[in-house]
Amino acid sequence: MPTRILLEGRPGVGKTTCVRRLAALLRTRDVAGFTTEEIRQAGARVGFALETLAGERAVLAHTGFPGPTRVGRYGVDLSVMERLALPAVQPTAAPRWLVLIDELGRMELGCTPFRDAVQALFDTSVDVVAAVHARHDPFTDALKQRPDVEVIHLTPANRDGLPEALAARLEHRAP
Repeated sequence: MPTRILLEGRPGVGKTTCVRRLAALLRTRDVAGFTTEEIRQAGARVGFALETLAGERAVLAHTGFPGPTRVGRYGVDLSVMERLALPAVQPTAAPRWLVLIDELGRMELGCTPFRDAVQALFDTSVDVVAAVHARHDPFTDALKQRPDVEVIHLTPANRDGLPEALAARLEHRAP
């Protein structure tokens, strides 16, 4: 049975750091996916960049982007999701693949083809670790309710050791 882990946490708890450290620790797995990162100017957050684990990077959301897609004060460029994130979550079904997603949030899930690809991914034999926000969302709430999904609550108390523990567990699962 494939591993399905959702790392649930509040903003700023370290979800992105955890996913990045996990990706760096894995040695026997073929890893695909992406992370997001804040863009700051003069100490203020003005947007978010998306970077695939293959090294492709683009600005996903920015206060200076026009609509029509907006999340809070950010305009969201959904084409970034289609160009970068969508291919990054569609690996072959080879048993060594692991998909890491940071994160399944409002900006990312605003892209219907991406949301559909994530749903399909959870129905394959590929292992998945995805970060999700602690707030309620119909899509992520449904994933959390699946019997094959383990929800791990990321907190300041467990965030430092969790990447190593997950890497050991996922490396052990590798064929």
